[in-house]
Amino acid sequence: MFFGSDNTGPAHPAALEALLRANTGHAASYGEDALTAQVQDRIRTLFEAPDAAVYLVPTGTAANALALACLSNPWETVFCTAMAHINVDECGAPEFFTGGAKLTLIDAPDGKMTPEALTTAIAGEENRGVHGVQRGPVSLTQATEAGTIYTVDEVTALSAVARAHNLPVHMDGARFANALVRLGCSPAELSWKAGVDVLCFGGTKNGLLGVEAVILFDPARAWEFELRRKRAAHLFSKHRYLAAQMDAYLEGDLWHDLATKANAACDYLLNGLIASGQAEICFPIEANMIFARWPRALHQRLFDAGAAYSLWSGSLTGDDPAEPLMARLVCDWSATSADADRFLANLQR
Repeated sequence: MFFGSDNTGPAHPAALEALLRANTGHAASYGEDALTAQVQDRIRTLFEAPDAAVYLVPTGTAANALALACLSNPWETVFCTAMAHINVDECGAPEFFTGGAKLTLIDAPDGKMTPEALTTAIAGEENRGVHGVQRGPVSLTQATEAGTIYTVDEVTALSAVARAHNLPVHMDGARFANALVRLGCSPAELSWKAGVDVLCFGGTKNGLLGVEAVILFDPARAWEFELRRKRAAHLFSKHRYLAAQMDAYLEGDLWHDLATKANAACDYLLNGLIASGQAEICFPIEANMIFARWPRALHQRLFDAGAAYSLWSGSLTGDDPAEPLMARLVCDWSATSADADRFLANLQR
C-alpha cells in the first residue's frame, strides 16, 4: 500500500542489468564513452531533433537548475506557477544556479498556467528600468504538481506568448513520459514542435536509479551547459553508468511501457476511490497522481494499517474526526491492483 511517491519505487530490472553490462572493462570518462554517444543519438531520434544537444545528469534538481541557468541572466526572472517544483521543492537551487534570478509566481489552481495569466505576469515585469528584474524564461511542469497535464495545444499557446516577448521556454519533464502516454502524441509534438526550447526528460521517477536527460533543442546553448554542469559538480567521471540506465530506458520504449503501467495503476486506484463514496477528488486525474480528501478518522485508520502516502493538508492529530484532509497518492510502474485493493479495503472497512 505504498503510494508515497514514484521516486521511492524500485528500479526496473532492465536498468540494473544494463549497469552490469556496462560494468565490464574500461571506457572513456566524463561522457566521452561510446555508450553515452549512443544514448544521445537515440534521444535525438526519439525526439526527431538531429541537431539537439543532449546531456545526462543524476538528479531532476540539477537538470532544471542547470537548464534554467543557461536560459537566464542573474537580473532576470523565471515565470512559473506557484506550485511548480522549481519553486516549492528545490530549496532555491534555480535561484542559486542562475546566480540569483528571481521566480515570478503565477497562480494556477489546477497546476496549469494559462496564456492570459502568463501575459499578465510578463506585463508586470521589465517596466521599472534598472530598478526591476528583467523578463526571463517561462518554465512549465509536465505533468504538473497537481497531476494535471498540458495538452499540445496548451503548450503551443503558452510558447506563443513567450515568443511574442522573445522569451525561451523550459519544460520540467520529470513526469513527461506519464503525460505523453496519456495524450498519445509524440515526444516531438509535446516539446520542440510546441515551442519548448529545453526539456528535462525524466527517468528517476519512472523506473531508473537516478538519471535525467537535458535536451537543448538549440545546440548553441550546449557549451554553456557543459561548463555549468562541470562547475556545479554534476559531470560524472564514470559517466557510462548514467548512460547505461538511459540506454535501457530507451530500449524497446521501456520508458513508455513503465509510464503506461503507472498511469494504469493510478486509474485503477482512482476508480476504487470513486466507487468507495468516501473520497472527494480534488483535481482532474491525468497522469499518475491523485489528490483527494476524506475524513481524518479514515486517514488515521489507513496509516495504522500501514498505508504510505502524503497528507497534503491538515493535521492527523486534529480534534474533529470528520474533518476532510487532502491526500496525495502517486503510483509508480511497480504498483499493483493488489496494493490498491488492500488500500481500498481499509478505507471502506
